[in-house]
Amino acid sequence: MSSAVVVGSGPNGLTAAALLARAGVEVTVIEAAPEIGGGTRTSEAIVPGLRHDHCSAVHPMAVGSPALQDLRLEEHGLQWRWPEIDCVHPLDDGTAGVLLRSVEETARGLGRDGRRWSALLGLPVARYDSLAEDVLGPLLRVPSHPLDLARFGVPTLLPATVLARAFATPQARALFAGVAAHAFHPLERPLTSAIGLGILTAGHRHGWAVAAGGSRAISDALAAVLTEHGGRIETGVRVTAARQLPAADVVLFDLAPVAVADILGDRLPGRVARAYRRYRHGPGAFKVDFAVQGGVPWRNPEAARAGTVHLGGTLEEVAAGERAIHAGRLPERPFVLVGQQYLADPGRSVGEVHPVWAYAHVPHAFAGDATEAIVAQVERFAPGFRDRIVGTAVRTTTELARSNPNFVGGDIVGGSTRAVRLLVGPRPTATPYDVGVPGMYLCSAATPPGAGAHGMCGAHAAERALRYLRR
Repeated sequence: MSSAVVVGSGPNGLTAAALLARAGVEVTVIEAAPEIGGGTRTSEAIVPGLRHDHCSAVHPMAVGSPALQDLRLEEHGLQWRWPEIDCVHPLDDGTAGVLLRSVEETARGLGRDGRRWSALLGLPVARYDSLAEDVLGPLLRVPSHPLDLARFGVPTLLPATVLARAFATPQARALFAGVAAHAFHPLERPLTSAIGLGILTAGHRHGWAVAAGGSRAISDALAAVLTEHGGRIETGVRVTAARQLPAADVVLFDLAPVAVADILGDRLPGRVARAYRRYRHGPGAFKVDFAVQGGVPWRNPEAARAGTVHLGGTLEEVAAGERAIHAGRLPERPFVLVGQQYLADPGRSVGEVHPVWAYAHVPHAFAGDATEAIVAQVERFAPGFRDRIVGTAVRTTTELARSNPNFVGGDIVGGSTRAVRLLVGPRPTATPYDVGVPGMYLCSAATPPGAGAHGMCGAHAAERALRYLRR
């Protein structure tokens, strides 16, 4: 029987491990932390019974992930839950851009911009299930559906600010900008529309779902598939050098590229080692979990029914904030993402005390405290919020990186989302999962298609490993 070692138990590492084990490979997963999950962990951080996701929380890219669907995680305990409204982006006048799962219903709510929204997203959403194979993989390859990919791909080349200005109303512009801001990159740069369009297309097709009980349920289901097929997991074991790796036919790393370079040292070809050590990480996240009595008192009523709320004001304000953090400055009003997962999954709450998940975009390795800036930004759109806070749990960029070393400098998306990295991953190659050592592969979010709990980075790396084992 062939054997594999997977270093790191984030959703990509666990997906790779589960696929390899199902194919008959003897798999061992090694995790440095005392528990599995990486960015998909969940804990009771403030009040007993109040469940907060550590990082990854809302999963428009995971629900329809070909890899997760193939593994049939619902048979291993994973249950998806959907909010009434996917996402709301409120403005200071009390209005908002409102994102519903249906393209048509979203378009109706956007008034005179509805026709433009439908024209931009209607066809890609209808074809998403066939597009996913191409969109959720390396771009430097022959696509399976070239015409569909071309139709989808042309708008993605544009800067998000350019595409957003195709809309006439501030609500539609802000709604698109807020989703594009998930790139953690200046929105005036080419290809920043790709992140926004990818999330919007997947979300319109499959919804902005949450995992019942918390994102840890995704990791638990993946681990259940792995162990069902004979795999095993070792936690509390940190690998820092190649000599610590058990003997195996293939090794996969769900790690940041620099960590792989440190572990393999001289075993890496020079060109790969240089690329991994030069790999650029992007801005950070500063996370605050809130326990809130009675929920957030949003001024806009739709925000009170939304699983996700983007706080950044107008398109121009969002763009200015992303420029600032990329330049190393924290704006007075940073872009803040708020998660209200309990609306779809009420079991996370304790009575009338609800878990509210939030983080602000901040500069890389930000050393300050953004707690007050986050509270003020929520208070701006929800007067009285401050008075409802029962407790908080803060994770700075340093603490995020300490709890998950892949989050270098608080970078939770696995690296700078500049155009080259989106196209080829951590180094210029058509096979970004290969590390240049036979039988060794990179499967972290540094590889295409990037961040998220979709597991597709792990699936592509596992495919490469299986091809190697069968050669």
